[in-house]
Amino acid sequence: MKEEFIKLLKSTNREGMDNLLNFLEKSDFYTAPASTRFHGNFEGGLLEHSMKVYEIFSEKIKNSGLGTPEETIIIAGLLHDICKTNFYKIDFRNAKNARGEWEKVPYYTVEDTIPYGHGEKSVMMLTEYIKLTNEEKYAIRWHMGFTEPKELYGTIGEAYKKYPIALLLNEADLEATYFYNI
Repeated sequence: MKEEFIKLLKSTNREGMDNLLNFLEKSDFYTAPASTRFHGNFEGGLLEHSMKVYEIFSEKIKNSGLGTPEETIIIAGLLHDICKTNFYKIDFRNAKNARGEWEKVPYYTVEDTIPYGHGEKSVMMLTEYIKLTNEEKYAIRWHMGFTEPKELYGTIGEAYKKYPIALLLNEADLEATYFYNI
């Protein structure tokens, strides 16, 4: 899966992509979970989630007739959650095992060293390495949809009207999360 992920990103020929891939290689992106408990909360969950979102997003774009460039589909689909890189840590807690005995068990916890939000943090991190189109910025920024604070609902709606792929990325993210649990 990692090889396919890298191959897809390299196929965009986006300037700076090698530096971004180098950053990802040195980070925990390929081994990180996608969340602590909601979906993909296992080693490699973030990579698997990113690939599934890309797969669903790609189909949605093709069926929409929007004519979105393939490199935009790849970048937005695969990198929408780059903000979760170096974000989760393993900690331990006490829990009873099957025999009713207490033991230390690992679990994922959040250690947010760059508290800059979610979608906006992904955009910020990506623009340190590659130039994003406006369509990519909006899609990645608003991929969380209406899980954002209700005060932003009007803004989200306007963003979805201006850049419909942002709505399609939100739908792909939801489907990967709730239909596939990754």
